[in-house]
Amino acid sequence: MLHTILHPAATPSGAPPLVIAHGLYGSGRNWGVIARRLADRRDVVAVDMRNHGSSPWHNTHSYPELAADLAEVIRSLGGRADILGHSMGGKAAMQLALTEGALIRKLVVADIAPVAYGHDQTQYIRAMRALDLTGLVARGEADRRLAETVPEAPLRAFFLQSLDLKAEGGPRWRLNFDTLEAEMPRIVGWPGTEGRFDGPTLFLTGAESPYVRPEYRETIRALFPHARFAKLPGAGHWLHADKPREFEEAVRVFLNA
Repeated sequence: MLHTILHPAATPSGAPPLVIAHGLYGSGRNWGVIARRLADRRDVVAVDMRNHGSSPWHNTHSYPELAADLAEVIRSLGGRADILGHSMGGKAAMQLALTEGALIRKLVVADIAPVAYGHDQTQYIRAMRALDLTGLVARGEADRRLAETVPEAPLRAFFLQSLDLKAEGGPRWRLNFDTLEAEMPRIVGWPGTEGRFDGPTLFLTGAESPYVRPEYRETIRALFPHARFAKLPGAGHWLHADKPREFEEAVRVFLNA
């Protein structure tokens, strides 16, 4: 089963647990602050997706497989949960909702649509592979070295959360680069899953992100007829990092409605 991080409810209310599925190159740890704050009335479980973090590595990385991984986690929590997925995690959550919708009460999809995208993310794999790990003991030094290939400081900080500086045998990445690179067409793609999820669904996007275009809404509504749409001003694709408090409040209001 996927590695999970449990944030117990501060004041249990009987609400179903919330499962958080991160995006490509992320981990459950990325969501620590938001997960703890959303755990005011319910348990929140942040997962490491396959080939990421402390979860098992596999030779494949398709959305039916990612959805099956999430289904296993939800069944271990009692068989019904709310789910929040960002980017790759959002596609996995949508796949699960369309194929095993009874497991999900409410769905939050963060800055992604059920469509195939034309971009490629392997340049970041090349950058992380190229990082010289020799003698690394401090994250600040890792950041300085990674800056040679990744100039954006927020992206470096995000990637470096998956670098284990204290691993036995020396620093190592907690990412299965071989599989993620080989499966990139599947990751940026979409399997064309048919079906319909009739539960409440929120598509929460960054106002400055190009990922959820107006022309995608017809496709979204065909699969998720009760979809609602909201944008966070001043936020891009990593909207939960750009506007964490606004993101958290939008999710809380939707889940508690």
